[in-house]
Amino acid sequence: MKGYWVSLYTKIENQDNLKKYAETVTPIIKSYGGIPLVRGGKNIAFEGESFLRTVIWEFPSYEKALECHNSSEYKSGWNLAKETTVRHMQVVEGFSTE
Repeated sequence: MKGYWVSLYTKIENQDNLKKYAETVTPIIKSYGGIPLVRGGKNIAFEGESFLRTVIWEFPSYEKALECHNSSEYKSGWNLAKETTVRHMQVVEGFSTE
């Protein structure tokens, strides 16, 4: 099954730090097979909290998504924004109705 990173941002104190993070980690994530599906953009919350930003990456497998998240390269990139950014981030296994 595919794997997904789902990140819901609740606080962004420094847009420059977030931009540096994104520029640094995008090639790292892609090297693990990550494909960006959602990266900001228009949104409407119909129920529950509204988030400043939503980011979703798709990976070839749940295991690859975890491997990327746990890699030293990715963790080093996240260090660029983690002091000025608050998010809910989870790795989720996909499913199929087929």
